Amino acid sequence: MTDDAEDTAPEAERGERLAKYLARAGIASRRDAEKLIAEGKVKMNGKVVATPATFVTEGARISVDGKPVQPAERTRLFRHHKPDGVVTTHKDPQGRPTVFERLPPAIGRVVSIGRLDLTSEGLLLLTNDGELARKLELPSNGWLRRYRVRVYGVVDEKSLAALARGITVDGVAYGPIEAGLDSRRGAIAWLTVSLKEGKNREIRRVMQHLGLHVTRLIRTAYGPFQLGTLPKGAVEEVHPKVMREQLGIGEAPQKKRRREQEEAAAAAAAAPPPVAPPKPKRVRPENIPRARNAEPPRPKHVANRRRKPSGP
Repeated sequence: MTDDAEDTAPEAERGERLAKYLARAGIASRRDAEKLIAEGKVKMNGKVVATPATFVTEGARISVDGKPVQPAERTRLFRHHKPDGVVTTHKDPQGRPTVFERLPPAIGRVVSIGRLDLTSEGLLLLTNDGELARKLELPSNGWLRRYRVRVYGVVDEKSLAALARGITVDGVAYGPIEAGLDSRRGAIAWLTVSLKEGKNREIRRVMQHLGLHVTRLIRTAYGPFQLGTLPKGAVEEVHPKVMREQLGIGEAPQKKRRREQEEAAAAAAAAPPPVAPPKPKRVRPENIPRARNAEPPRPKHVANRRRKPSGP
């Protein structure tokens, strides 16, 4: 069978792509998982995997850097208030503090949905499902990323309004940006900025193009998820009900209970019929202890004898 023929086989038969499997297990995004495979850091059943076009079948043993990979758990999502001065990466070659090394150990391994640079702060979404992270990062979702931005310089509100038509800076085209002036005191002003793409350092570069220097940048919302009053450095799990409503992930409790009842009924129907318990031994009357004031029992030959009818 050729590779092309195998590639068109149903996923249930051939298994799941290795990079997708690693992403769902929270090891890395699918793209980063492919890099790990290319670097020879991934093994399946004790052998180094040579190509990302590898499928994981049931019972396969997967390891990354010698550490076994556990099967994917239920998808979890967290809100994190990232402080400034930490980088959004698992390992930093410059030795700077990272977001992930400061998280509580009980959360387990997670990946970020998008990133915030070293000096940016605010809402950062985390998940144990790399495939979900990749999906929510796509601009095609149409989700707004909203920021509070402190700038230094003279703010021209007409220039801010013109950003809604998009702008090109140093040959890089940026999509529509909603920007408005919230307050101003001297040369310092606070803006609210919303965008959908979120390219690398987009807000800082656009503001610099307008003659404004960004001195603080706080992300307050990512799509339907808000920073709210979450304290700086804190992390909080998103309730499964909210995930169902906003992302369509998970199963409603009523459906889950109905499915469990159906599974229990099917299991009961497939089970062998129950064995009836043995009948209790019948206790003969003569073996029953008698009360002290009871009449003495009559002999069997007298008790069983028929009485003759009285009369002439």
